[in-house]
Amino acid sequence: MAQPATPTGSASRAPRIATRRGTELFMLVFAALIVTAALILVEIAQEQTLTRELLFYGLAFFVLYGAAHFAVRRWAPYADPLILPLVALINGIGLVILHRLDLADAFGGPFTAKQIVFTTAGVALFILVLAFVKDHRTLAQYGYTCGFVGLALLALPGLLPGSISERNGAKLWIDLGFLSIQPSEFAKILLLVFFASFLVSKRELFTTAGKRFLGIDWPRARDLMPVIVAWLLSIGIVVLEKDLGTSLLFFGIVLVMLYIATERAVWVFLGLSMFAVGCIIAFNLFGHVQVRVNTWLDPLAVPTNPDEDPGYQLRTGLMGMAKGGIGGSGLGGGMPERTPWASSDFIISAVGEELGLVGLMALFLIYLLLMMRGLRSALAVRDSFGKLFAGGLSFAIALQLFVVAGGVTGLIPLTGLTAPFLAAGGSSMLANYVLVALLLRVSDAARRPQAPAKPKPKQAPIAEAHTELVERPR
Repeated sequence: MAQPATPTGSASRAPRIATRRGTELFMLVFAALIVTAALILVEIAQEQTLTRELLFYGLAFFVLYGAAHFAVRRWAPYADPLILPLVALINGIGLVILHRLDLADAFGGPFTAKQIVFTTAGVALFILVLAFVKDHRTLAQYGYTCGFVGLALLALPGLLPGSISERNGAKLWIDLGFLSIQPSEFAKILLLVFFASFLVSKRELFTTAGKRFLGIDWPRARDLMPVIVAWLLSIGIVVLEKDLGTSLLFFGIVLVMLYIATERAVWVFLGLSMFAVGCIIAFNLFGHVQVRVNTWLDPLAVPTNPDEDPGYQLRTGLMGMAKGGIGGSGLGGGMPERTPWASSDFIISAVGEELGLVGLMALFLIYLLLMMRGLRSALAVRDSFGKLFAGGLSFAIALQLFVVAGGVTGLIPLTGLTAPFLAAGGSSMLANYVLVALLLRVSDAARRPQAPAKPKPKQAPIAEAHTELVERPR
């Protein structure tokens, strides 16, 4: 007797989905407990008591990510169960640091209430993207449109008057009074869609080697145009918007996606060489670039004019992290409010002062896990566009963190970027939640079981009446 076939329908997949979603919910509850405990420690250290705000913050955190969890369960049931909890934990750590700055009456506060509003809007946008983007491959159809809109958003602040677009020496914003928008945060996602779709359709152009020189197969001259255009745009960002961070982020994403598409390291070498030459040219031609670089080279230099001290921010941030040492001063035990813009550009230094090197490395490890889970989805997805797109999304988070942390620690010149999900800021929060929603959409497609192939129908036997033996003549 024939054995019954193994079920392959939705009934057999239900236990796996339930286990995956149960893991995600457990990790979200664990993240909520960590955030709540950290808020309690901050309150005790600063106020010597507990306030009712803790109940509001804890409840808001649980409700927001509970809604996000059910959205993932509804529209992306096979997605990676660790991505959302990792994002929630990073966001929660940011809320703790911002609440600590509020209690210290840091300049620019209060931050926590605004950050909760931005997080709520980001989660709402996250849910909308999951609900309406049913298949990530549909985005490839709008690749050129996304590229055009992304470039327009990237260039817009540089074309506007400095009174509504410039902050801290960088022209990154559109300040309408009641609303401030940083278009480059949204432009990076649109440009990722464009580059992924373009490289998939034109992959042959970049995999063909040209002349061999110095033992390296160089690309053909006519295939260098996209890299040259990206290089010119990145230099234009440095010139018009006075922002090294966005320039490095934009050009780095282009190079990494080229490497993923072609697996040729020569593109990375060529791109980095062109970027280094562009930075040298910009340093010799533009004063604002010289100020940033000189501050980076010697942040402890005594200014000739006490009213102008470009190295003060970096100097106080480094001293705060040095004070934190290995174990940190404890939540609420440091003085991170001394550093200007500790809520946004220098929130990494606030974490280092309060939690020490151990806490800072733990935070970087959480970011690393988030990037690794994204890259794992990129490797597992079956279509080329999804691989490039998910790889670019994951690398965008990693490179943005490197640019921020490198600027705070003095590894590279300071930039106008903020740590994803950690720092205060509405545009960054909204754009990064859209990024995570798209990453989960790709992850869902990568982990979704393929439908079993339908057996081909058997051909009817040919009647003997219609068969004819043809004998080859001798």
